Amino acid sequence: MSDFKIFKEESATRGRCIAIVGGLEAELTFSKMGETGVIADHTGVPEVLEDRGVGKALVEALIADARDNCFKIMPLCPFVRGQYTRHPEWEDVMI
Repeated sequence: MSDFKIFKEESATRGRCIAIVGGLEAELTFSKMGETGVIADHTGVPEVLEDRGVGKALVEALIADARDNCFKIMPLCPFVRGQYTRHPEWEDVMI
């Protein structure tokens, strides 16, 4: 599907999922709500990377991380919220 890998950076209170594509960086940032949840607050994908599935892949990475690590996601970011409306199977990790 993709020609990029996604990795995660995080601190005690914030984090982000990052994809580097052709030297450009796309990200999905989140704020932590204790040990049990995060607020997905922003998705940023450079315009030249739109329509390549990078934003959706970032959301899917956060979904997989939530499932693997037993936390919930509050989709404050309009892009994440929009993807969630198209993917009701993510309901198990959404607040």
